[in-house]
Amino acid sequence: MTFDSRQFLAHLTQAPGIYRMLDEQGETLYVGKAKRLKARLSSYFRGTLNAKTQAMVGRIADVQVTVTRSEIEALLLEQTLIKELRPPYNILLRDDKSYPFVFVTDRHPYPALEYKRARRRHEDGRYLGPYPSSGAVRESLSLMQKIFRIRNCEDSVFAHRTRPCLQYQIQRCSAPCVGYISEADYRRDLEHAVMCLEGRSEQVTGELSEAMEAASRELAFEDAARLRDQVQHLRQLQQRQFVDTGGGDADVFALAEREDSLCISVLAVRQGRLLGARHHKPGNSLGLATSDLLAEFVSQYYLGQGREIPREVITSLALADADILESGLSARAERRVRLTHSVRGHRQQWLELARTNAEQQLAGQLASQAQLTHRFDALRDALALSQVPQRLECFDISHSHGEATVASCVVFDQNGPRKSDYRRFNIDGVAAGDDYAAMRQALSRRFRRLAEGEGVTPDILLVDGGKGQLNQAREVLSELGLEHILLLGVAKGHTRRAGLETLFVETVDRTLDLDGTSPALHLIQNVRDEAHRFAITGHRSRRDKTRRSSTLEDIEGIGPKRRRELLRFFGGLQGVKQASREELARVPGISASLADTIHRSLHG
Repeated sequence: MTFDSRQFLAHLTQAPGIYRMLDEQGETLYVGKAKRLKARLSSYFRGTLNAKTQAMVGRIADVQVTVTRSEIEALLLEQTLIKELRPPYNILLRDDKSYPFVFVTDRHPYPALEYKRARRRHEDGRYLGPYPSSGAVRESLSLMQKIFRIRNCEDSVFAHRTRPCLQYQIQRCSAPCVGYISEADYRRDLEHAVMCLEGRSEQVTGELSEAMEAASRELAFEDAARLRDQVQHLRQLQQRQFVDTGGGDADVFALAEREDSLCISVLAVRQGRLLGARHHKPGNSLGLATSDLLAEFVSQYYLGQGREIPREVITSLALADADILESGLSARAERRVRLTHSVRGHRQQWLELARTNAEQQLAGQLASQAQLTHRFDALRDALALSQVPQRLECFDISHSHGEATVASCVVFDQNGPRKSDYRRFNIDGVAAGDDYAAMRQALSRRFRRLAEGEGVTPDILLVDGGKGQLNQAREVLSELGLEHILLLGVAKGHTRRAGLETLFVETVDRTLDLDGTSPALHLIQNVRDEAHRFAITGHRSRRDKTRRSSTLEDIEGIGPKRRRELLRFFGGLQGVKQASREELARVPGISASLADTIHRSLHG
């Protein structure tokens, strides 16, 4: 049914609000906001649209609108709906893991600097960050341990030490576990480390310099030498942080565009200290202008993802409706947020650094894409295909002596790994270690749905294994009437070295010989290795979950909270099994009678 835009627009209001464009199945194609709904929606039904927008308009079967009281309210509602509905023509950010933090507890006399992936409610302590990546957190923690000798062990390890560990020997820890440092001195070092992580390293350097001079006057030369080393390390750290200005919290967005590809780099600056960068590759389904695209990206980055909003947001381009977005960010943060693209001084340095990062990241993407295209072309030539294959699927099996068998399915297209299509199959009901039966089960579960009309057909099916796995795949495809799928077996050579694989095409009697430098072989190896990695990850997760949960979960009186306390206190299930009744009773929440029950359950 053709959408009657003229009749729809005739009764539309000029008030602010949001609109949802729907297809014939009622699925949302696009969600947008408007200062004046009628004026904005009228622009979609004129003849001056680009090809991408015209393609979307051609699929419209209905448009639903929601009137709001203000543009800011429309902005917030738009991002809520985008996150909930994930329309194909909107810019979609993957709702990935939250930014990591450094956490310092208040409950331990000798706290460690801990890596945390996300804030947790009702946890006593301080969170430092957020940091743009796990690497930035680990680098910061390593520096603080090197300079201030803060412990990095688990509480369960700390509680059971009777002598210093290797970290003390290499001067990365002051050994608080065995009392080599007083609680007050450790707290002083910890506070200095926290101050450095907050960007107050100059203040720390001043305090340490004064303490060094005082130690020298008191003839405590060993203490003075230790403080001198700390000051020197901090001076070196400050020299590397050339963009450190001593203040300012900002996120800096820079967009680079070239050859129909784009990259947006986001630099995080906290307390004037550059923490690192993240790079994003959002789609541009409607062919938006770069300023409009960056505006939608920033809007969804904060309002749709629930991220922490800094006091200042700097962009490489002037954004459309910047005043509305600034008001929306301020409303969400419940304080003033400044949104700007015109900056000077040290903020200009941040912006130039973000631009450089975006350009370099984009150049790397384009080079990688060109290499991937070359590899797909080479695979077409090697297999004498009439067309370049569009979709490759590869299966692999992973287990430990038959335990927790998992099959993986990874998908590659001409843009590289298509991780949204990856699948894992938990294999049950087959003999332990029977890789042939496991491969047959995984392939049957995947391709039975395809035979029933569900899913996308691969051009090439790769099977990691020798002749047995290839025969199983051939039988499954024949039983399901899918013989048209090209089958490729990848068997490791005698030495299992890369480049010496044996490639079987369709049957075990037909092999494909490729030189070790062949781009086609490199593509096959890349897909095979990714399937192997994905299978091993799934197998380890399944195996560890079984080993963690099977023993303690069956004990009466042990719920999730007590089980978590036991594992945390003893550092794992093995430590729980080795503990005596008296040691079990020391765990918070574990009474003497319950400790006796746990001990009897674990020891028969």
